Amino acid sequence: MRHLTSLRYIDAVAKAGSIRGAAETLSITSTALNRRILAIEEELGVPIFERLAHGVRLSSAGEVLIHHIRHQLSDMERVRSQIADLSGVRRGHVSIACSQALLPHFLPTQIALYRKEHPGVTFGVHVRDRQAAEQALVDHAADIAIVFEPVRLADFMTVIRVSQPVHAIMAAGHPLAEKPEVRLSECLRYPISLPTAPYGVRHLLDIAVQGRSMRLEPVVQSDSFEFLRNHAVAENIVSFQIPIGLGDQTTTGDIVSRPVDKRDVPSGILYMGQLKGRALPVAAARFSAQLSHALATQFEVS
Repeated sequence: MRHLTSLRYIDAVAKAGSIRGAAETLSITSTALNRRILAIEEELGVPIFERLAHGVRLSSAGEVLIHHIRHQLSDMERVRSQIADLSGVRRGHVSIACSQALLPHFLPTQIALYRKEHPGVTFGVHVRDRQAAEQALVDHAADIAIVFEPVRLADFMTVIRVSQPVHAIMAAGHPLAEKPEVRLSECLRYPISLPTAPYGVRHLLDIAVQGRSMRLEPVVQSDSFEFLRNHAVAENIVSFQIPIGLGDQTTTGDIVSRPVDKRDVPSGILYMGQLKGRALPVAAARFSAQLSHALATQFEVS
């Protein structure tokens, strides 16, 4: 709506950190955008942005204003969605911040199922680590967050949490593939690859070896779970993943997974939730309900 245009302009500048960059995104001239910002600052009586040598950043007043703006834009999206739902159009946009493990199988399947019934709904799926996912909710950059072993939950309203035991993954021909369950000490007798420190699986493994006569000495580390899955098969080494991210094939061959004994590595928890106190748009609320049902059906609710 037209009265929200100025608010969208301020939000775009805050995200870009530059008037010129925001102007390109908004398809207007930087001069026109700067005039609009100056007019708003004059009306408020305080600067919204601090002008720097290479861009802009929010002032203290701007930080307060941007929080209000994002609530306003989010509320309008919710109203739009409700009006569309009343008319039977079923339109809307759902933005998701999630751990990498959701990308290969779970979310593609769930989004395809939802869009089969509601083809007018669009989606944005953004990989965020444990802390960044919650911040995306706070910034209204995401409607739903799905994270494994989150760092903190201050602004997070949990919809569902499910157990995710750590699995060792390897090529079908690896010696450990013959066992129904493996001990962590057995895995560490072979070369291993690991996700980097910010990820929940690595966090659980780091805790597991503390105070024990075991050390994690990966031959390969990566922030890409897809790479780790493929490389485990390519080099016939052991890596680690959680069930929601597992399949039975990679581009380099068949892969198998074996649960790591919970005496060695306790199960982690996958959380799905939204921002506390926020009423989701209709499309996001319905997709959240679908995800909650799917998670409860496939995994143990914690």
